[in-house]
Amino acid sequence: MRWEHLSAPPDEEHPDRAAPAAPPLPLALPGATVRTFDTPDFAGMTFYEVRAKSIINRVPGGSRVPFGWTINPYRGCTHACVYCFARNSHTYLDLNAGADFDRKVIVKVNAGELVRRELAAPRWRGAAVAMGTNVDCYQRAEGRYRLLPPIIEALRDFGNPFSILTKGTLILRDLPLLRQAAGVTRVGLSFSVGFVDEALWRAVEPGTPSPRRRLDAVRRLTDAGFAVGVLMAPILPGLSDGDESIDATVSAIAAAGATSVTPLALHLRPGARQWYAHWLGRQFPHLVPRYRELYRSGAYPPQAYQRELTARVRIAARRHGLHRGEPGDTRRLPVPPPAPAPEQLALL
Repeated sequence: MRWEHLSAPPDEEHPDRAAPAAPPLPLALPGATVRTFDTPDFAGMTFYEVRAKSIINRVPGGSRVPFGWTINPYRGCTHACVYCFARNSHTYLDLNAGADFDRKVIVKVNAGELVRRELAAPRWRGAAVAMGTNVDCYQRAEGRYRLLPPIIEALRDFGNPFSILTKGTLILRDLPLLRQAAGVTRVGLSFSVGFVDEALWRAVEPGTPSPRRRLDAVRRLTDAGFAVGVLMAPILPGLSDGDESIDATVSAIAAAGATSVTPLALHLRPGARQWYAHWLGRQFPHLVPRYRELYRSGAYPPQAYQRELTARVRIAARRHGLHRGEPGDTRRLPVPPPAPAPEQLALL
């Protein structure tokens, strides 16, 4: 997908924000408002504020994902996960899939009003929409831009079903809105927690809340009445695919009150593949031959490896009394209970 549907926002005053910065604009974002912020959380980051022309996007036919429509208010992600599959989408903006993806974030500042307008359109038939499907909608930037509250409000007001997948504990800020929405439509919530090892987390997901904080959020959401699934992803070959890591992770997920766990082995699409490969070569060079073998045929490891991994997670889930989800469970909207009221590239 390209970016002809984006344009610059009007020149407005933002007293709580920094003044527009001076860096040159990407060729694909002419006239966007560029901002930097003088706070430790946003050091070295640049935000390109744009006004999108559309926001509810149809998923291309033949996609492997179990949903048909998405809302993505951001492009690029301050989570900076070294394996993020969405990295290559930044190249559509004449930015790179590495450091630019982590530090140069496109913000669709009119997302909320667009969602409301598109839900009101006669052609819209109320299909479920998924959020957090490309980059995390509750990444750190959301704490400043607050794009999600008006999006959720619009979905609530139109009774439109939706789901959210996130690593961001900032979702708890919107718990009152989510409960309101769940009173009138189906709301699916899930977290991504691939492992609980703190050292590994700091190495591969440096901009995210820790796995323990994410699981605390799962507990908060389940206590609020939501059935929260966990996508145990990605499971990293040689780093988090051992029996001890799997058992510790599934145990923690079960203890947090999750309703299901769905394992997913690391996949390495173009962009993410190169970035992850360079990271692996620096941090764990002894694993490079294994990765070359596992990913020699493309983005996904062999089916035999994936089946074996799933089986071991299933065993751990049974041991800890947790339902093992099927692929797509964490992003599929649950059926509500009855209620009285309404390319193949070389790795290194």
